[in-house]
Amino acid sequence: MGIDRATYEFYQKQAPHYTLSFAMTQHRHLDPFLDRLPEGARILELGCGGGQDTARIVKRGFSVDATDGVPAMVAKANERFGVGARVMRFDELEADQKYNAVWAHACLLHCPRDALFDVLSRIFAALKPGGLHFANYKLGDGEGRDLLGRLHNFPDARWLRDAYGAAGFVVVDEEIYAGKGADGTQRDWIALTVQRPA
Repeated sequence: MGIDRATYEFYQKQAPHYTLSFAMTQHRHLDPFLDRLPEGARILELGCGGGQDTARIVKRGFSVDATDGVPAMVAKANERFGVGARVMRFDELEADQKYNAVWAHACLLHCPRDALFDVLSRIFAALKPGGLHFANYKLGDGEGRDLLGRLHNFPDARWLRDAYGAAGFVVVDEEIYAGKGADGTQRDWIALTVQRPA
């Protein structure tokens, strides 16, 4: 599967901008997600970006394995927060019941549709029974690119629920909300918290 080249190049080149002037605080869904986890939970973060969510997870007292598929983002996260982030693409996840939770804020939306089921299956396998996974996506009606050239899978809510269900997950919480992307486009987003059954 790899990674979409144009999307990769965008984040590789824009890492200083994204980590110095964009999304400087943790995402608003993070604390409510962490509140669901047991003390000392081990969390895998996919798409850690500039590391702001990672830093919050550490501050909350959790163990986090922060990853991103873009080396420049990993370097910036470690430079800013010293979180020990490492380079890993979604399709490189190989873990068996290792994590209590997987946090994936605004990153799986870049996964090509035909590769998403494989990625969700890898996340399912990486979770311990009863483990939780959060991800959010820009809603739409088919794969395409935004005004910055980044690939998005743009699912509709039913398609996405079906994809998670096919991977074995049960939806715990769902929110559809309005949001503006980095390209300035306003659209609906969906935030899902799902669980690997115990």
